[in-house]
Amino acid sequence: MGVAKVMNVRSGHSLTIGVDIGGTKVAAAVVTPGGRVLARLRTRTPDRSRSPSVVEDTIVSVVSELRREYKVRAVGVGAAGFVDERRSRVLFAPHLSWRQEPLRDALSVRLGLPVVVENDANASAWAEVRMGVARGVDDVVVVNLGTGIGGAIVSDGVLRRGRHGLAGEFGHMTVVPGGHRCECGDRGCWEQYASGNALTRQARELVVAGPPMAETLRQAVGDDPELITGPLVSELARKGDRACRELMEETGSWLGAGLANLAAAFDPELFVIGGGVSESGELLLDSARGAFRKGLTGRGHRPEARVVAAALGNDAGMIGAADLAREALPRGGRRRRQRRPGALPKRR
Repeated sequence: MGVAKVMNVRSGHSLTIGVDIGGTKVAAAVVTPGGRVLARLRTRTPDRSRSPSVVEDTIVSVVSELRREYKVRAVGVGAAGFVDERRSRVLFAPHLSWRQEPLRDALSVRLGLPVVVENDANASAWAEVRMGVARGVDDVVVVNLGTGIGGAIVSDGVLRRGRHGLAGEFGHMTVVPGGHRCECGDRGCWEQYASGNALTRQARELVVAGPPMAETLRQAVGDDPELITGPLVSELARKGDRACRELMEETGSWLGAGLANLAAAFDPELFVIGGGVSESGELLLDSARGAFRKGLTGRGHRPEARVVAAALGNDAGMIGAADLAREALPRGGRRRRQRRPGALPKRR
């Protein structure tokens, strides 16, 4: 596990590390105040059946390796799960084994640095609003399509976490009562129809069914459906494979239907679609926009939110987590002027 360097900058007064923890990966980066990534590491998330301490050990390992080359002041962790309002404890992580995990304090003791823990989608949203495609927009809903679906709400320029820190868990809205079982324990959650896991499941089911249209996909995995992944489906779709294009369009339709529901609830100016699945581009987003318009309450008689792809890609979670850690630090030895947590600086 070597450090991938982007610049030869070894120290700085305001460098922080952002860590992004998902269902399949742990990624970390050294980030400047302007959002530039100086170095990054990525490794697989340990098997979720293991003790939570194994994931904690992985975080400590990647942060420690980055600190060998860079002097940093704090660490921000974007965790795929429910993070409490104090941004210290992971209450529940559907794709990991964390339950009431005191992650902030445990990491701070082991690393000897201030640590902020934030929901991973909130961290990504913060990065996009501060430095990405949503810069200058006060009312934004971010939807991240990865292993599951994460989400975040920025309203009137403030990152809205909810009373208990659990706002934005859009992936667990019920869209099909009695539908597919979700890893959260319920049935019919949105992420069972519009996420990377959903795309993979649908592609495997198609190959097992054996229609002629799935021949290219079947050959690509040597008759083993278990080898099918979301990135493979996206790649074949971009190359024009009919079956994979239909799978992407179906995923996009489910995405758009969910966005219409979110528009009814939050009325944002902008939807930002991030996460690995979104990297398939306009094929997914065109389908999503069509379903969004079809399902939008009061369509034709109201302003319509734009639906765009995130600008910061897979770095968004790390950049946002690092920036949130920096925001929590005092400046110049004085206590930082208090403002609402997650509030954007006022424009001049």
